[in-house]
Amino acid sequence: MGNKYLDGTALTLVIIGALNWLLIGIFRFDLVAFIFGDMSWLSRIIYALVGICGLYLISFYMHLGNHGE
Repeated sequence: MGNKYLDGTALTLVIIGALNWLLIGIFRFDLVAFIFGDMSWLSRIIYALVGICGLYLISFYMHLGNHGE
């Protein structure tokens, strides 16, 4: 977890993805599909990037207990 820019970018994309899921769950409104088209190549790339960042952030669990290191 030494790259602050990668960590920040990944966290930002996952937060955007979480907000999109919130909109889908409450209002049945998919913001990504609204902006970029329903399953267009660009929206599929965004969904894939959010998923990859989510997988990357799993590594944060290893660092939860390492506050002093």
